[in-house]
This record gives sequence, structure tokens and C-alpha cells, in this order.
Amino acid sequence: MTDQAIVLVIDDEPRSLQTLRRVLGDDFIVLTAAGADEAEAILAQEMPAVILCDQRMPGLSGVEFLQRVREHWPEPVRMILSGYTDSDDILAAINDAGIYRFIAKPWDPDELLEAVRAAVHLYHLQRQNHAISVEMKVSASQLEKVVAEKRSRVRALFGFDSIVHAAGSPVAEAIALARRVADYDLSVLITGESGTGKELLARAIHYNSPRAEGSFVMENCGALPDQLLESELFGCKKGAFTGAYEDRIGLFEQASGGTIFLDEIGETSPAFQVKLLRVLQEGEIRPLGARLTRRVDVRVVAATNRDLEEDVRAGRFRQDLYYRLAGFPIHLCPLRDRPGDIPLLAEMLLGEAMQRLNKPVHDFHPEALAVLRAYSWPGNIRELRNEVQRMVALAESETLGRVVMSPRILRAVAGQSLQGAQPATSLREQVEALEERIVRAALLRHHGNISRVADELGLSRVGLRGKMARYRLGRSADLVGCDSGDDDG
Repeated sequence: MTDQAIVLVIDDEPRSLQTLRRVLGDDFIVLTAAGADEAEAILAQEMPAVILCDQRMPGLSGVEFLQRVREHWPEPVRMILSGYTDSDDILAAINDAGIYRFIAKPWDPDELLEAVRAAVHLYHLQRQNHAISVEMKVSASQLEKVVAEKRSRVRALFGFDSIVHAAGSPVAEAIALARRVADYDLSVLITGESGTGKELLARAIHYNSPRAEGSFVMENCGALPDQLLESELFGCKKGAFTGAYEDRIGLFEQASGGTIFLDEIGETSPAFQVKLLRVLQEGEIRPLGARLTRRVDVRVVAATNRDLEEDVRAGRFRQDLYYRLAGFPIHLCPLRDRPGDIPLLAEMLLGEAMQRLNKPVHDFHPEALAVLRAYSWPGNIRELRNEVQRMVALAESETLGRVVMSPRILRAVAGQSLQGAQPATSLREQVEALEERIVRAALLRHHGNISRVADELGLSRVGLRGKMARYRLGRSADLVGCDSGDDDG
């Protein structure tokens, strides 16, 4: 696509550059440089939307190079990759080089891609804002109308109705609770496994609350050391600690009048929990290095994939902080407990994947949907999203069938079928039930290929067909995900 944003990636490791190009190449035009000099030569010719730079490089470090970029090419959004978690490096990156995001190695491809997408979006917003500031041709009433329209779109995008679920789904109960608490200024604790949609529910609570006109800010509390997390949330004064080169406004202050979402709250240390408890009790923050406190008016929505009640009993989490956060607890069940939602979620994710990959695929084959419903999805919606994207990428027709599904998912579903069969009563019935399961599993493994299944089981093709007829395995309804064709291709 000619309108793809340009991302400049800088790393002295050729293999890292190849990996980053592969991860980002479908969405962006990726330019690569092995060092600062090569990157500056590119910047003299091209203007990227995002610069993604490794921290440890020969010559200039990533922070030092991005300081130069900030002075000479301030428009691109700057990001740092580093395998080191030294807080001084992180703070220098944030304060000196104006870093948008610090991403620790080893990074997750999906999370990195989402971070770069967000950075590109920020770049476009900055350019739009600059254009509006220069022109100054829009009246106040027009601006109010534009802002109102944007707020309306955001509310629709993050509303409760945007959370996909089937009628009678267990998620419906969680959504109903969230709708009721949204109007009241109570702290909410959302629990559930990773990938169940806790952030989406938190946003829906905010944008359907009286605080919807205020900011929604979020922080992953498990991703930063204590001092940096405290600086991020409460702010700091210049010189408060090594690396604090300027005053910094914390997220609690930025969210005043709105909502702050504290993700992975169960990963915080006992020392930090004491400081957070004081803020929640007093409604005041004290930036690091400051003498005076500041009042903040913030609603807190926290989330965790841990059992905080068990952590409280074990002494890993403060009981008083738990009850401050869990003013209104809401639990999101895992995807394996809501199989009725899977077809709807798969259709939604299919639409996203088609748009992202620019590849038209109309729907799923019923057998593929049956496998998706039968799988346990330990990674929940994130894993389902990855699987749908994989299927779309491999698809050679407009219908997604079992042939493009991950082998590990097919094997897992076949294993569940074998384990979940009802025991027979007589010896003959038990033998026949076992034989049926063995034939069914072999057909699933070999995509319904008669010749290969017959070879594996030591049967003739005629003998195998007889057993398939006896156990009625030639019908797609009886053989989850299998095609009983004869061809060997």
C-alpha cells in the first residue's frame, strides 16, 4: 500500500533487524540501519513516522542517538528496545530523548506490533493537531462539535455493546455488573486469566460513566521496577533520583477527573503497595522529590490474573489494599467456559484479519468452527486472534477450513475426543468404541485421506470404508474437522 507509514529500525545485530522487518513488514514500510550514522543518512532522505532503536550499540547508545533525533528531527515518535532493565537507562530515555515507549527484550511480536501501531497513530494525531494549530480556521463551536462527535465514536468503540458475546454467555453477567457499577464512583477490580478482555471491560466502564469526559490512562504495574513505577504513577521532581532530569507529571495527575486502569496489580511489591494504599486513602499524591502533596480526583479500575484473595492469605498482597481496590469485584471467565461465544468472536476477528492482511475470506467452514469450539484456548482471545490470522494468511479459498488450522489445535481436539468418550458396558461395545476412536483420530490426523489412514492402521481401503460406514464416520457431523475424500494430495 502506498499510504503505509515508514518505520525506521536501528540495531547493530543483523538477525534482530531481519526479525523486526518480518514482524513489522506487513503493516509498515520498514527501513533498517545498523547504527547511528547509517540512520542519520536515511533521515536526511526520508521522514519516518516512528523510530525504533536498540539501546546498546557501538558508538552512540540508543538514548544518545534519539537525543540527537529529538533536536534535529522532532516529528517521528521515538521508541527504545533494550535487553537491559536498568532504571537509569529507562529514565534517561524518557526524560532526555522524549521516548514514547521503552520495550524490554525479549519482546512479544503481537505486543510490539500493537505498540508501533499506537505510535504511528500518535504521529498522525500530532501532525493533524499541528495542522489545526497552524490554520486556526475552525471556530470554537465547530471544535466543540468535532470533539463531541469524536467522543461519541469513542463511546461506541469502547461501549459495552462492543464486547462480543452470545445470548446466555457467562460474560453477559459480568457486563451487566459493569453496566450497573459504571454510574457509581466505586473502585472496580477485574479478575480473569490473561487475554480475557479485562482492559476492554475497564474502558467500557470509563466511557459509560460520568467521568467519560475525563481521561482514561493505564499502566502495566508488573512491567516496571518500583522506583520507575512510582515516578510513572505519581510523578517526580527534577533531581529526585539518578536519571530524573526534569519534572514529570504522573499518571494519577493526568487522570484527575477521569479513570486510571492499573493492570497486573497483583505483581506489585509490598513496598509499593504501601505507597499506593496511601494515595487511595488520602486522595493525594506526592511526586518523588517534592515536599508538597497534590489532590487528585481519580477513579481506579484494577485488574489481575492472580487469585488476590489467596495472595492476601499467603501474605503476598496487603489485605487493606485489596479491600480498597475490590470495592466492586468483577470476574471474566476464560474462553473455554464460554464456547458459545467462540463463533461470534471468530467472525469478528476474521473481519479484523481480512482488513489487516488485505485478503478477502468470506467465512469459516462448519467443521473448522466445530474445532474452534472444541479447543480449550489456554491463551484465550489473544490465542484465538493469532489462530484466525494464521488461517487467513494460509487460506487459498474464500472459506477457512480445517486444512489451514494449526496442527497442535487439531491434535488437542482429537485428544479431547478420545478422552471424553463415554465408556461402553459389554466387552464387545468397549472394543468397538475403542476402534471407533482410533479410526476417528487417524482420519483427523491425515485430513480424511483414505489411503494414508488405511496404511497406518494396516487395513485395506475397502476394510477401512467398511469401518467408516459402521461407525458413520463419513459424515462431517460425526467426524469433527475431517474430510473423508479419497485423494492422496
